[in-house]
Amino acid sequence: MNRIPDRIGKYRIIREIGRGATAVVYLAESPDHPEPVAVKHVRFDDKVKDEAKWNRRVIKLLKAERVVAGRLSHPNIIRIFDASIEPEQAYVVMEYFPGGSLERYCSFEQLLPIHRTIGIVFKCCMALDHAYRQGIVHRDIKPANILVDDQDNVKITDFGLALNINKKMDTDSTFIMGVGSPAYMSPEQIKGYPLNQKTDLYSLGVLLFHMLTGRLPFRASNPAQLVYKIINADPPSVSQLNPDVPEQMDAVIRKALEKDLYSRYRNGAEFAKDLAAVRYQILDENYVPPDAARFAKLRRMAFFTEFEDVDLWEVMRICAWRKVDPEVALMREGDGDQKFGIVLEGRVELSIEGRRVLELGPGEVFGVQAWLDHVEHRHMLTVVSLDELSYLEVNPAALALASEEVLERFRRQISTVVVRRLAAVSRQLAAHAPPALRPQRAAPTSFDMQLLDD
Repeated sequence: MNRIPDRIGKYRIIREIGRGATAVVYLAESPDHPEPVAVKHVRFDDKVKDEAKWNRRVIKLLKAERVVAGRLSHPNIIRIFDASIEPEQAYVVMEYFPGGSLERYCSFEQLLPIHRTIGIVFKCCMALDHAYRQGIVHRDIKPANILVDDQDNVKITDFGLALNINKKMDTDSTFIMGVGSPAYMSPEQIKGYPLNQKTDLYSLGVLLFHMLTGRLPFRASNPAQLVYKIINADPPSVSQLNPDVPEQMDAVIRKALEKDLYSRYRNGAEFAKDLAAVRYQILDENYVPPDAARFAKLRRMAFFTEFEDVDLWEVMRICAWRKVDPEVALMREGDGDQKFGIVLEGRVELSIEGRRVLELGPGEVFGVQAWLDHVEHRHMLTVVSLDELSYLEVNPAALALASEEVLERFRRQISTVVVRRLAAVSRQLAAHAPPALRPQRAAPTSFDMQLLDD
């Protein structure tokens, strides 16, 4: 366990309040300020392999943070009071802010009410607008770099990666290649193009999307696919992913995430103005927190094993929870309704022409034939509840508006279920069928087969 120093420079250390890959942050007392301060402390060790190169990078970042933040004075930007770079250590002394990062509000089960999210992002817009007017672009806007307390006071941190846009990139000591978080990076940042304030507004648009939906606008299984989507794909509709979000927000998100710089918001003030217009249309008392108990029930089901948590929250939004008495016909042969269901509690019977085919219990899906049949769209089986039944009803019209990832997971899982049931039915038929023909030899290999000319 690392020992906490008694002092760093003239600052008396009280306790550790944070730790990252390169620095430790301490709460400290300052002889120059009546309130406690935060000290970001870095120790250097040039004896470790590759450490010297990394130390030079850290020193450059700390110098940048000292120079850049000294030019910024805004209630929503962390103030820098002091900085020192020594042979064995370096530290930056900044305003202490007791709030935590926005990361905790980016998962669906922890989403803030929409009006609070808009208020937080509004303040970020104005802070970035101030920074731009001072010639500063942050370049790494993401949840981890934005702090918020219980009263929704906001502070943007880590301007050490900022670029002074009044200088040329090749001579700017604050410009460092390779910064930024990929999922939040703008198309021009990924391409390595010159940056201006619009790259921060794009990243803030990604943050707003994340806080409203619990997922990122672009998701991929590997970095190359993510980069392709950021550069080429359109983001999904926010109001479709979260029906509580007003449709007017879709236009705001689209403009913030425009790939064409000329079509994107020109500055933070313009972005903030549109957010305020949406905010006035929201009735705060309508907020209903997500149902964690229902989420936990779905999470335990085998059908949803391959679904990520954010996908499962989306499933809860687009599906209906139903409860029926025993002996109720949920679907009938020949019906054109394409809805299907997943049993939560109880059992259902599947039959055809008055003969039972299957009995299904919790976690099993039923009625998917009409959804899979792209020609007639009709149910092939009758489905009846055997006892008191709770089930999740999936409406294909709602599913069609779901995210690409959720739709694909439904397709994959249902295809697997259908194939396995077909195999089970085939085994049942085989029990009453005549013996199969036994081949006298194995199938020919590619070397044994001959091509026949027409």
